[in-house]
Amino acid sequence: MSSKQKKLDFLKAQMEKDTSLPLRKGAKELVFGVGNPDADMLFMGEGPGYWEDQKGEPFVGNAGKFLDQLLHLIKVDRSDVYITNVVHHRPPNNRDPEPNEIEAYGKYLDKMIDIINPKVIITLGRFSMAKFLPGVYISSVHGKPHKVSWKEKSFLVVPMYHPAAGLRNGGIKAQTVRDFVMLSKRVEENPVGKNGKKEEFLQMKLV
Repeated sequence: MSSKQKKLDFLKAQMEKDTSLPLRKGAKELVFGVGNPDADMLFMGEGPGYWEDQKGEPFVGNAGKFLDQLLHLIKVDRSDVYITNVVHHRPPNNRDPEPNEIEAYGKYLDKMIDIINPKVIITLGRFSMAKFLPGVYISSVHGKPHKVSWKEKSFLVVPMYHPAAGLRNGGIKAQTVRDFVMLSKRVEENPVGKNGKKEEFLQMKLV
């Protein structure tokens, strides 16, 4: 087990003991995160749905199947990235997470990001996008890389539509596919390493 995985396991244990988390009472499972703790690429969604709450794993329902298809499209295995959400218990009736809820889980999400230390963060939906790009519309920035400095770290943030939005709207689904197809090129054109220095950083091959 890697040192990062040990740190993530400890963080998860802390969350499971935290009775102050606002969505804990109505949820079945803590949906922490899954994937490679040493990943260069972190995918961040909004909140767990029904199936995620049942299984304790993010993106395992219909939206997760679409995400798997998108990853397959760019020849990236799900096990090679890390996947999480901005809130880690299911909001009632799959409603949008509220600002106080995002803030409550945010202290743990920040630690998760710090441990994984990704070089690229793909935000899925407007709530995860707003963590790094507040005050913008996803319809205007989807698929476009943004170099972000965050807590003395530098990484690339690429906002994407949430896969669930693609399942509801054929136009958004087609655009999301196009954005993923262009992901490799856009990341390669906008590399960000530590301290904002340009470098070749993706260990996986995006084609």
